Amino acid sequence: MQKEDKERVVSELTDKLRNAETLIVADYRGLTMPQIDALRGKLIENGAKLSVVKNTLTRRAAEAAGADALLALLEGPSAIAFIEADGDMVAVAKALADSARETRVLEIRGGVMQGRAISGEDVVELSKLPPLDVLRGQVIGAVIAPLTSLLALVNAPVQNLYGLIDARIEQLQAGGDTSAQAAPAADAAPAAEETPAAEDAPEEAPAPEAEAEPVTEPTTEPTEDQEA
Repeated sequence: MQKEDKERVVSELTDKLRNAETLIVADYRGLTMPQIDALRGKLIENGAKLSVVKNTLTRRAAEAAGADALLALLEGPSAIAFIEADGDMVAVAKALADSARETRVLEIRGGVMQGRAISGEDVVELSKLPPLDVLRGQVIGAVIAPLTSLLALVNAPVQNLYGLIDARIEQLQAGGDTSAQAAPAADAAPAAEETPAAEDAPEEAPAPEAEAEPVTEPTTEPTEDQEA
């Protein structure tokens, strides 16, 4: 490979490493070209691209991209599955695990997920998860279920209260309850009791009789004629 070609490969690989959030590295020694092509086709279906590049060039690209977690995985012939933004990493891990089980040659070394290094065992466990659509449904169900239970707990007392009120109203209507109409009369009764009856009124004391003025009899003095 010419120097210009190597520089182009390193540049392209550096861009891939900078943009890839998740990638899986496998040792492909012993795989035939038809097996590699079949694996590449399965990965493309699930949103991943398989790159087979010499480790010397891959190391240069990893150092340029700052992908230090990848350097520890580059031991021996390496094939890198770059998972695209809309790819299904669970399906990609499953395709690699199936190929490793069927060929008994492919060996999953590990990978990088969201900038964090993962082991080959982690990739195998990832392959055992349900498909992405099913996994999303399970997550949504796990989120909605507590909310549904909470709403049931909140609404239950209110519904029970409405039921008790309706039952009481029906009971009163069936018994012909007139307490609402009798209430005003009962309220008016105390007002009548406040005014005492006429016969219970205390008798007025008789007015004192006016004292008779003393009668003074006129004194008659004898006149001159009488004296004579």
